[in-house]
Amino acid sequence: MTQPLAPLFIEPARLADTLRHTGQSAISPAGLGSLLGADVADLMALRPSWNDLPPDAYLRDGGRYRKRRHSCFVVTGEKVEQVPHRAHWQPVEYNALHGGLERWFEPMAPSVVAQPVWPQLLRRLAATCSALKGEQPWYVEAHQFRIDTTDGIGRPTPEGAHRDGVDFVVVALIDRSGVKGGETRVFDANGPSGTRFTMTEPWTMLMLDDERVIHETTPIQPLDASQPGGHRDTLVLTFRAGRFQGPAA
Repeated sequence: MTQPLAPLFIEPARLADTLRHTGQSAISPAGLGSLLGADVADLMALRPSWNDLPPDAYLRDGGRYRKRRHSCFVVTGEKVEQVPHRAHWQPVEYNALHGGLERWFEPMAPSVVAQPVWPQLLRRLAATCSALKGEQPWYVEAHQFRIDTTDGIGRPTPEGAHRDGVDFVVVALIDRSGVKGGETRVFDANGPSGTRFTMTEPWTMLMLDDERVIHETTPIQPLDASQPGGHRDTLVLTFRAGRFQGPAA
């Protein structure tokens, strides 16, 4: 079996500068802990909540491989406020498969949002956004995903290579068990250059400038065909200036 390519990690202090120059930055779990001023164990304490995600009822490819929860927040400086539960919506220009559809997912569990490391994660990432685009409120959508291989294959990005229609996107690997595939691919939105790698360590984080790059993750399959119950868990955070995306946006 070919050894998957590992991400090229940067020092957390270089996060904003690297995003400014390349449109993407990957940080190790220890680096993320350093960025937050938190222990990695605090982040690991969030992992069990991925075992309680409801099925995604909106998959238009007929699949049953995705489970998720979704909640929204506004970050203004050091203040993190969870907003009333709302639908997730994207225009068809950014999501040809599921765009134009109001999708109502179950919210994140209160026990997750109440962990001190959760608002700290949003604060520090929003501060990076502000370092690049000016101090302002950031409208954050948080998605907990589990992609499994119960039916033989799971598609982390069924819409294919895409942008999200926001300012910045963060993808953090939470868990990876019994699967192969799931390679992350990031391409220059206006040119041929790109990178690819596979996140394998829990709380490896990738941050993207959504205006400059497009991204996708390849399908996953069982590592052992006789044990099809593998999964790949991620946390996806999107940061948008001005307002949340919506039909009237």
